[in-house]
Amino acid sequence: MASSTPLLGDVRRLYDGQLLPDALAYTLRHVDALFPTREVAAAATKPLPERPMDWSGLRFQALGRPMDMVDYLCLQRVAGLVVLHRGACVFETYALGADETSCFTSMSMAKSVAATLVGVAIHEGLIEDLDDLLPRYLPELAASAYAGVTIRQLLWMRSGVGWDETYTDPASHRRQMLDAQLAQQPGAILRLMASLPRVAPPGARFNYSTGETHLVGALLRHATGMPVAQYLSERIWQPCGMEASAHWWLESPDGLEVAGSGLSARLRDFARFGQYMLAGGVVNGRPTVPAGFVSEATRAAARQANESPYGYMWWPVDTAQFGAVHEGAYLAIGIFGQYLYVHPAKQVVIAQAAALPKPRFANPFPVEDFFGAVVQHLAAVG
Repeated sequence: MASSTPLLGDVRRLYDGQLLPDALAYTLRHVDALFPTREVAAAATKPLPERPMDWSGLRFQALGRPMDMVDYLCLQRVAGLVVLHRGACVFETYALGADETSCFTSMSMAKSVAATLVGVAIHEGLIEDLDDLLPRYLPELAASAYAGVTIRQLLWMRSGVGWDETYTDPASHRRQMLDAQLAQQPGAILRLMASLPRVAPPGARFNYSTGETHLVGALLRHATGMPVAQYLSERIWQPCGMEASAHWWLESPDGLEVAGSGLSARLRDFARFGQYMLAGGVVNGRPTVPAGFVSEATRAAARQANESPYGYMWWPVDTAQFGAVHEGAYLAIGIFGQYLYVHPAKQVVIAQAAALPKPRFANPFPVEDFFGAVVQHLAAVG
C-alpha cells in the first residue's frame, strides 16, 4: 500500500524488519493507516487513580551489569510504559514521538484479547463448550485439517495443523496471510487456513500460529452474530471505562477482524484491559466470563519439555527461568516489543509499547528481568 506520509512504512518492509528507527516508531503508532479497520467504540471514561512514585531506587541485573529504569527504557526502545499497582497508575512515560493520546499497535497482544472474548461468549451461552469441534461453528472447516480440532486445542495452538510463523520469510504461511490481507479479498485468510495440511494429531504439540487466531475471530463472529470489534466494545471496552476508542485491522472492507494482530489502542486502555484480567473478568461487580476462566486461560497447558508455557493465547511467565517473583504472572506479547504483564498476587499490571528493530529476537535482554524488578520495587516501597 502507498504511504500517506513519508514516515509511514510499507507493511512488507515492516515485517521484514527493514524500517529505519523513526519510520518504525511512527508506523507502529499508525498501523490503522495500513489497512481498513473497525472501531472498538469507547463510552464514558473511568479515570485511572494516580499515585506517582519515586523509581530512582529500581535496580536489576542484565547483560552482566546493574540496570535502572532509564537503561531499560532506552535499551528496549520503549515508546510508552504504564505501571498500575492496586488499580492506581504509579508510573507513566512516553518517548519516540508518542504521548498519552497515541494509539499503539497490539501486534499479537490481540490474540490474548480475542481468546478472552471466547470466555465472554461461553459465559453468555453463545459458545457451548471449549471441547466442541470447530466445524460446529465454522462449517467451512469440515473438510479441512481442522475437522477434528476442538476450540480448546485451537486456543492452546495445539491443533496439529501445519503453519510457519516466520515473519521475515516471504514464503512462510504468516507472510501468505499478510499477502491475503493486502489483497483485501473477503474470506481469503479462511481459505488459506482450510488449505493447510495436518502434521500431528490434535493436542500433540504446540505450534504458534497467527492464522489460528483468525479462526478464533471467525468463531466469535459466527457465535455472537456481531463483529469482534463490536463485541469487544459492548462487553469489555465500554463497561471498563476505556478512555478512547480503539481500532482493529480488517481482512477486507467490512470483513472479519484480523483477530491475531492489529488492535490499536491507547496504552492506558491496554493497562485497563490488564486490570480487567487481574479482576478475573469481573466488571462493576458482575462476571463477564465463567468462574475460573481467567486462571484457566492464563495457566500453561500440559507440554513437552522443549515447549514454551502457553495458555489460551496468554503466556504464563516461566518461573523456572525467570524466578519465583513471577509466580502466577502472565503476559500478552506482540512483536517489536509490545507487552501486557499481569501479576494477580501482587496486583501489578504493566503495559508497554516499543519499537524494537526486528519482529522477533531483538530484545537486548529479557523484559521479565525488568518486570520482576518492578514487582520487587513496589513490594519494597509499598
